[in-house]
Amino acid sequence: GINDLPLSLAISHLEQKAAAVLLTLLHLGVKNIRLGPRLPAYVTPNVLQVLVDNYNIMPTGTDAGEDLKLMMEGK
Repeated sequence: GINDLPLSLAISHLEQKAAAVLLTLLHLGVKNIRLGPRLPAYVTPNVLQVLVDNYNIMPTGTDAGEDLKLMMEGK
């Protein structure tokens, strides 16, 4: 499936278009997406827990280089 492909996704600046892309990726079942630099206001703690549990959503860190390194390592 799609999660078997060597993809690393980081979605930043969640305005309307980016939110639509995120919802599309979630609908397709894509996992291991990084969101940031801040989580959007509509992601409440309960919503975040569902996203983490079902899609392994992760926040981006404060160091883009470290985020890139982790993505390239498949983490």
